[in-house]
Amino acid sequence: MCELSNWNGRIYKVSRNELSEFEKRNDSTHTGIYFLFGKDDDNNTTIYIGEAENIISRLKQHISDKNYWNDAIAVISKDNLLNKAHVKYLENEFYLLANESARAKIINRSTPTRSSISEYDEAMLKEFIENTKMLVNTLGYKVFDLINENNSQPIESPTFFIKAARGADGSGIVVADGFAVLKGSSIANPVTSSFSPGLEKKRQFLLDENIINESFEFTKDYVFNSPSTAAAIIMGRNANGLTEWRTNEGVVLKTIIEEI
Repeated sequence: MCELSNWNGRIYKVSRNELSEFEKRNDSTHTGIYFLFGKDDDNNTTIYIGEAENIISRLKQHISDKNYWNDAIAVISKDNLLNKAHVKYLENEFYLLANESARAKIINRSTPTRSSISEYDEAMLKEFIENTKMLVNTLGYKVFDLINENNSQPIESPTFFIKAARGADGSGIVVADGFAVLKGSSIANPVTSSFSPGLEKKRQFLLDENIINESFEFTKDYVFNSPSTAAAIIMGRNANGLTEWRTNEGVVLKTIIEEI
């Protein structure tokens, strides 16, 4: 359970096999939103975003779903003041944030509808969203973080570039949780015959999710867990990102990291 002082929100992280324990809590029946986290066959993080007027009842319904999730995060208000319009608004907002950050594969079948709410309620829910993002991040899921936010700020990093064969033309920056390739970067096409199967799956995932479009360009900033994975996707071959990424002055990433 997570809380913040002077905030009426409350967040629970519940594993799939602990729903019966969560059900014993009086506030498990409150109205709220929830996120279901899992992994797909290619080990990509997945997320389902939902809302319910009775959180525990809805989560128990998901037990019969295919085994696509392991952990649930439930977000409620301690005084149960969230209503149906509030949680429909929150569901839509968090869906849009997850889609923009592209840090997880969203498995909702469609974009949740957005409720119309008053100006007062919207101001209250904006604070609710920011606090929820902070605590969900603390619980280990950075699925709502954008490149320009605190948790992914460049670490005194210049912009790095790769320009190589078969149309590879990328730019990126070092961030706190990996290496971010910037929107507009182009990937090589086709890939080399030695391109590893794991990287091929990652490349296909990015294409399937339209993070890379049919012109082989990144449609948004995207954080990779290592500069080498980022370099390999850009170049269409196995690569060492520490030596392939260079500043405009020709300084390799390895040198900059050592200086940092």
